[in-house]
Amino acid sequence: MSIRIKILLSFTGMLVISLLFILLTASLYTIASTGDVQSFRDIYKVHYQINPLTKEGESIFLELKYLAKNDPDELQNKELLHEYDFKLKVEQSGLYVRRENEQIFESLTFNQPGLAQALPLYDLSNNQIRSTFNIGERFYAYAKFDYRYSDGAKGSVFVIRERSPFAELTRRLLPVLSLLLIGVLIIANLLLYRWITRSVIKPLGLLRSSAERIKEGDLQFKLDLNSKDEVGQLNDAFESMRRRLQESVDFRLQDEENRKELISNISHDLRTPLTTIKGYIEGIRDGVANTPEKMEKYVNIIYTKAASMDRMVDELFLYSKLDLNQVPFVFEAVDIVKFLDDCIDELRYDLEDQGVAVDWDYAAREAVMVSVDLEKLKRTVVNIIDNALKYMDNEQKKLAVSLQVESEWITIAFKDNGIGIPEEALPHIFERFYRAEPSRNVSTGGSGLGLAIARQIIEGHGGTIWAESKPGAGTSVWIKLKRMTSEGAHKRDDSNPDY
Repeated sequence: MSIRIKILLSFTGMLVISLLFILLTASLYTIASTGDVQSFRDIYKVHYQINPLTKEGESIFLELKYLAKNDPDELQNKELLHEYDFKLKVEQSGLYVRRENEQIFESLTFNQPGLAQALPLYDLSNNQIRSTFNIGERFYAYAKFDYRYSDGAKGSVFVIRERSPFAELTRRLLPVLSLLLIGVLIIANLLLYRWITRSVIKPLGLLRSSAERIKEGDLQFKLDLNSKDEVGQLNDAFESMRRRLQESVDFRLQDEENRKELISNISHDLRTPLTTIKGYIEGIRDGVANTPEKMEKYVNIIYTKAASMDRMVDELFLYSKLDLNQVPFVFEAVDIVKFLDDCIDELRYDLEDQGVAVDWDYAAREAVMVSVDLEKLKRTVVNIIDNALKYMDNEQKKLAVSLQVESEWITIAFKDNGIGIPEEALPHIFERFYRAEPSRNVSTGGSGLGLAIARQIIEGHGGTIWAESKPGAGTSVWIKLKRMTSEGAHKRDDSNPDY
């Protein structure tokens, strides 16, 4: 449930409760004032049997009772009865006097034809002088006293008050009910406040404390709020930010470790040829190379080591530029078959000098057009083949190059029969500065950037590169590139040296 809906429901609930509170309070005051509600009379009948009159009405009744005991004939005096009836009207009550079966006096307050029949029978012992009675839907409470006139005739005097069964109790309980309703309103507010607090304020407080932890540099925690509202969405975004920051920190730490390892590796790789160059130069200076043959040998070794250092620095510089996206790619439509023909022809003599048999032949001999940067793609092929040569230790060294063509993609495979790559090292061979052979032997290792550069170049072409290998069974490196549409393809023209 969203916060917007929660707030809407909260304020709607408060509005409804407040309106009900106002309506109920107004109803109670109305009932208390007018006594119109009579459907509850049966519930409160006992109450009015005990307390049928008001305090002033009860006082007037006691006067009439005293008069009935001491001078009952006075209760036939119409003027006196009118005076008492007038007093009772102020108390919303009325007077009724009877003699045997005749009516002596009936207050105009009642206006009930069936009043005489509804009154109780004579009870000269006066065992019950207060009670209630109904006339239709109207409800009355009374106090009465039975007596005898001087001539022995039976008489009764009634002080009667029409009541709502709910009205008097409402008057008595109105303060309690009002306090109860106010209490309900306060409790409802507290419950709504608790609901909003638990669903909004508390999660926001957790986010604030989490932000404080991040500010202090602590990212080793996890936010997990099971909420589907806006707070939950904010939590998801915050948790995503925390993970990205953690990944950024981890990457920076790893990058720092890589940088230290690079410095260490480059220092080692530079120190070895420098030491060799320094030793041979000292030999020349000390006259050890005292024949033209020795001099030529020493100079060739110095040149080889210097060239190795130059390649190493060149690879490092190229990878740095590729990593920072500072090397522009110049794409052009190229027949990949002719490209591979020329690359392998160029490398074939060097490979044969090292005893490597190259197997390359694309049977279809049809042009397969791709959009590539020629120089960088050639650098990738050279790096892959150089890497394969370093780990070939068989007497019969073989390198197979194949091309698979699909409707949208082309895949180039380089398969060697070298020593292979350990399973635990295979996922890392395209990482920068990584070498499966950690001894940094110049005969088997380099700067560890060759395959990393190849991956950067292939990914810059929008393709993918991966490797498969088994120790002792050789290694296969695969390059997958997007093929140009059929409209851009054409038959190969071997007479055209351009791609």
